[in-house]
Amino acid sequence: MIESRSDLHTASLEGASWRKSSYSGGEGECVEIADVPAHGGIAVRDSKNPSGPAIVLAVTAFATLIGAIQDDALTC
Repeated sequence: MIESRSDLHTASLEGASWRKSSYSGGEGECVEIADVPAHGGIAVRDSKNPSGPAIVLAVTAFATLIGAIQDDALTC
């Protein structure tokens, strides 16, 4: 199960150090991540909309998401 923290607000992510994967390839379909240890998780946002919303996942939930992506276990 993927958990999120709904009690965080965009302002609490100001100053976060966002980064993209070196595998992103420049196709415009990228996400950026930032460690937010003060909130116990990893923030994820759309790289095309950096001022837009972000979701903060618990570290364990983020690891589960990455595992599912790598295993091609997600469906739309």
